[in-house]
Amino acid sequence: MIFSPGDIEQIKEKGLTVSQVNSQLETFKNGLPPVRIASPATIEKGILRLSDEDLKHYSSCFEQEKARTRIGKFVPASGQATRMFKFLFEFLECFNPEEDKSSDFLGKPEFKLLNFFNDNKHRLPFYNRLQEGIKSSNPKYNDELYALIKFMLDEKGLHLGGLPKGLIDFHIYGDKARTAFEEHLHEALSYLKCDNKIKLHFTVSPDHRPLFKSKLAEIRRAFEKENRCKLEVSFSVQDPSTDTLAVNPDNSPFRDENGNLVFRPSGHGALLLNLDALEEDLVFLRNIDNVATEKRNAEISIYRSALAGLLIEKKNIAFELLAQLNDTDPDTEKLNSLCRIAKDELNIFESENMESVSKPDRIKWLRSELERPIRVCGMVKNEGQPGGGPFWVAERDGSVSLQIVELAQIDRDQPDQAGILSKATHFNPVDIVCWLTNSEGQPYNLLKFSDPDSAFISEKTHMGKPLKAMEMPGLWNGGMANWMTFFVEVPLSSFNPVKTVNDLLGPMHSNL
Repeated sequence: MIFSPGDIEQIKEKGLTVSQVNSQLETFKNGLPPVRIASPATIEKGILRLSDEDLKHYSSCFEQEKARTRIGKFVPASGQATRMFKFLFEFLECFNPEEDKSSDFLGKPEFKLLNFFNDNKHRLPFYNRLQEGIKSSNPKYNDELYALIKFMLDEKGLHLGGLPKGLIDFHIYGDKARTAFEEHLHEALSYLKCDNKIKLHFTVSPDHRPLFKSKLAEIRRAFEKENRCKLEVSFSVQDPSTDTLAVNPDNSPFRDENGNLVFRPSGHGALLLNLDALEEDLVFLRNIDNVATEKRNAEISIYRSALAGLLIEKKNIAFELLAQLNDTDPDTEKLNSLCRIAKDELNIFESENMESVSKPDRIKWLRSELERPIRVCGMVKNEGQPGGGPFWVAERDGSVSLQIVELAQIDRDQPDQAGILSKATHFNPVDIVCWLTNSEGQPYNLLKFSDPDSAFISEKTHMGKPLKAMEMPGLWNGGMANWMTFFVEVPLSSFNPVKTVNDLLGPMHSNL
């Protein structure tokens, strides 16, 4: 497509090229192929279930390797917490403070979330701040529930909907609250501490970075003194060059009221660049809102350490196989043996036509399969949670691989695909441990192991007008599609996301 000089300037300001934007337009026009799932990954058929002995063994393996391994934690932090308070914003929009009573809303089925909130609001970690703020500001509202919610969300009050989710108070300890950001630091102590330091990296929006740095400065001295460790915390933002062009329903470029092109952030898959920039060997990956209270960290830590120990064991096997390939010219029998170990220990499967491939090409194939970043992903039993899960995926060459697949990637109109999906037993809580360096200690180029065909196209609106938006391959599904992958069952206690404010009232966020 031919763009105007103004368009080209706008594209350059994003750090993009005209060729890249035209490629995005072609993707919108041609669509993206769905992922073809072959079967669900289940216990002993793609998902490992660890015994108590396994937990001890792998945790010990991690502890032994810790001191000579560069380790850290990578936390994708969300933007504003607006969606967390969505039903409360809807209540404020519907409520007329001069005429309505909140009691009239509480009995309506469409406001059942509000009813639960009202009954349990006194247990919120920021409830005392709400009470103190309302008392000092003395709002002129007759309805107490309306006054509380208004102060909670309003710019002149706590303005919680305008904060990043990571800086919302999640838990209360006596008279002191902790944000999700702080809880990640405390959780990391239980498994990440090494040489009296812990290292974490948070991705944040540009507007929120000063707020996170301010919170870190506020708590650092007391945290380091109490826990006898040094905090190494860094922040990064999503690169604007990962934004993608929005299009109209007819796939022409979408423009705003001033005639400018509209670009949109391309989802958490864009954070693959941020992960790629880290200098660690082993990285724990966990979402900002998935934390529990401190007393739950012991159980969580055992599994987190075990996942890391299993990762190290698998990494050692891959590196040993590589060494044998590189140090000798294996005969056919030896090569068959190496391939069997790769299959049994590393989930590396030869394609259907591999028997007709020459020995040098087969060695080249095996080497490329072994020279990949590695991840071990915790999986929880599926109890109806929305989102992705573990599957065996049919690859184009006839082989299969373990993948985390999102629902949007599956063509559920196909009976066979819908049938396989219905048999899934586990869910992806985003509890991942990654190995990011090769046998020489050099970092992999993670972008080489992403599947560009795993992008998403979704329907959105802008200023009331429909548009189509595209997200890059998701960080833990398409973005890691060509990684060496292992799945391990972890307890449901590993999955404690806070999607709405009411989730803060659940048992894993309570100190009772």
